[in-house]
Parts: sequence; structure tokens; C-alpha cells
Amino acid sequence: MAEIAAGSRDPSTKRVFSEASSREYVGRWRIVAICAVLLLINALSQIDRILPFILSEKIKADLSLTDTQMGLLTGLAFAVCYALLSLPLARAADRGSPRLVLVSCILLWSVMTTLGGFAASFAFLALTRFGVAFGEAGAVPAGHALIARKIGPERRGLAIGLFAMGIPLGTMVGFAAGGAIADIFGWRVVLMGAGVIGILVGLLTALVAGPTPRLPLTTTRSEPFLRTSLDLLSSPAFRWLFLGTVFLGFAGAPFYAFSIPFLIRTYGFTATEVGVSFGMLQGLMGIIGTLGGGRWFDHAVRSGSGRVLGPPAVLFLLASLTTTAALFAPAGWMSIALFVPGMLSFSFMLPWGFGAAHLVAGPGRQAQASSLVMIGSGLAGPALGPLFVGVISDAASAAGISNGLGLGLLIVPLASVLSGITLLIASRRIGIFLRQHPTET
Repeated sequence: MAEIAAGSRDPSTKRVFSEASSREYVGRWRIVAICAVLLLINALSQIDRILPFILSEKIKADLSLTDTQMGLLTGLAFAVCYALLSLPLARAADRGSPRLVLVSCILLWSVMTTLGGFAASFAFLALTRFGVAFGEAGAVPAGHALIARKIGPERRGLAIGLFAMGIPLGTMVGFAAGGAIADIFGWRVVLMGAGVIGILVGLLTALVAGPTPRLPLTTTRSEPFLRTSLDLLSSPAFRWLFLGTVFLGFAGAPFYAFSIPFLIRTYGFTATEVGVSFGMLQGLMGIIGTLGGGRWFDHAVRSGSGRVLGPPAVLFLLASLTTTAALFAPAGWMSIALFVPGMLSFSFMLPWGFGAAHLVAGPGRQAQASSLVMIGSGLAGPALGPLFVGVISDAASAAGISNGLGLGLLIVPLASVLSGITLLIASRRIGIFLRQHPTET
């Protein structure tokens, strides 16, 4: 894929580490084993992340929590740690052993997930979610560092793609299996079981990954991270994209935190029923969105038009209409069906958002651009969006208003509209930017 060299010719930007020699790359069977384990890790990470969504009604009843408290558990308690700790954990993986960082993170979030099953209060459960977020913040950067250290450049794209596939697969398993097991054995067994499985996966990772010696430090990056970040945000093209991801966070986080409780309360679904139907559809849309979106983005780049955010922007605008209708649908099956475009829009945006950020950032700054996109979508929206929904739902219930949770969830289509409009502006700005800068293949 073509890359844009904006800002990459700054002599202060240098490689931090030398490329590992080809002698350090593993053979074919180890590549298969490493990719399989990384897929399992990302799926497990997604499962542990979303379990409170499918278990929220049972947790709320058992611990006598409010929707506001559930919003804090599924939003603020997770988002702040996850967004702010990913960068230092990524630096630790780059400068040390990615296997050590990855295994430590898996064990940490798995132990904290297990402890969540013993929670008897909101404070203790919130503390365990902070621990889960701490561990999971290092999973993706350490996984990518392990791929770069162990797998040759000609196979890294496939390895990273398989790693990312764990997100929709984990979503399917988490919603479907989590809901079914919770209905039979209770929510505590679900959390404790997931934690124990995670500990076993962590030990398997240490065995399969093999030693990852520290790379020799050859040069340094003299430009501070903050300065480079501000430089990227000073570009109108990147700034509008960043703003679009902020609105995306306000749409996506409440959608996943409260859609299942909404379906259970409004239409009388069991956790098993909604977990299987919602989870399977979300997983399918995740696979279609990430793979189809990636191929479509590559085609958009090759076309030379420079408009590399139009399709996801249009999809967000369409999803805002269908999501609004889903919140007031007369039947449960209709509501779930109307949620599908929203599910697709979130996964479809992933390759477009990161790909567009890389184009604007240019060679040598792609990872930093990805970090900013993750912070944009993963901090404010997940921290505040579910909290807003919970506050509105509690206030509506106190006032005797029916469908209070549905009213709170109107933040999802509103944020989708704002994201779509912002991405259309960003697409035009990026088109201008790309025409003003030479292209390097």
C-alpha cells in the first residue's frame, strides 16, 4: 500500500531498534503455533472485556447496583486504564522482552477476572476491572512486538490479521457462551472460569513464544512523543479524523455496554437468547467489517481519489437511523435486526481509521498515529458514554418513564451522526492533504 511521506523526512526521527536478523525468525510450524496462540489471546482478551456486558443484569441484581454504577464499571473503570497504559506497556515490549510483557499482562488480567467472581461490593468489582484493563492494555502492542520479533516481514501482514480476528471471535464466544453459562451456573462462575482459562493460556504463551532476547539499542528518537503527537494533531486532516474517532467512542461504548440489558428488559429475552443472537451477529459483522473494510480501503487508496473515509462515514449515518428505530421497535427480533448496521459500522471503521491515520502520519510515525486513534476512540467515549446512559436511565426510571434505558441509548445514534459528518469532513481534508504531498510506494 502506498504510504505518504508527510513529516517522515525529519532527521530527528530515527529507528529506535535495529531489525532482528533473519536468523532469529522462527520456522513455519512455529509461525502457525504463534499465530494460533495470539488469536487465542486476543479472543480471550475480548471475552474478558465484554463479559460484564452480558452479565450486567445478573451482577446488578446480585450486588444491588444502579445503571449509573454499571456504566462506571463498563466505562470509566476500564477505559482510563486501557487508554493511558497502552503506550508505556508498548515501550516496555519494544525495549525489553515482548514475551515477558505479554505473559505478565495475560496473567494479570486473568487473575483480576477470577477475583471479580468473588466480588461482594461495587468497589471491589470496580477494582478488579481496573486490573483487567491494566493487563489488557499491553496485549495488542506486546503481541505486535512479538510478531515483529519472531515472524519475517513477508508473513507479518497475515499474522497481524489473524491476531485481529480474535476480536470478533471473542465477541461471539463471550456473548453466546457467557450468557448461556450465566443462566445455568451464575455470573460468578463465568468470571472465575474465564480467569482460570486465561491463566492456562498465559502459561501456554510462555511455552510457544519461546525466548525473546532484548534487541540492541542502536539509535534514539530525539523528538519527544508529545511533540510528535502535537505535530500530528496540528494537521487539519488528522485533527478531523481524531475528532471523528472521539465521537465513535461515544457511539460504540454505550452500544456494547447497554444494548443487551436493553433487549433483556424491553423484550423479555433471557441472557442466553440475546447472547447467542446478538453475539453471533456481532461476531459475523466483525469478520465482514474488518476483512471487507480492509480490502475496500486498499482499493480506495489505489484509486488515487484521496477520499479514504467516505464509505464508513455514510455507513455511520445509515446506522444512526436504524439504531434509533431499534430503540423503539415493536418486537425484539426487529430491534436486533435494526442493530446490525450499527454493529457493522464499528468494525468496518477499524481498517479505514487506522489506514487513513497512517497515510497522514507517513513512514516512521504510523504506530504513533495508531496510538492517538486508540486514545481518541478509547478514552472519553468509553469513560463517559456508558455513564451518561446510566444516569439518564436511572433518572427516567425515578420519574416513572418507561423505556428509560432506550432513551439513554439515544446517545448512540446521536454520536453516530456526529461521527459520520466529521469523517466526511476528514475525508475531504485528507484528500487535499494527499494531493499536496508526494506519494511513495
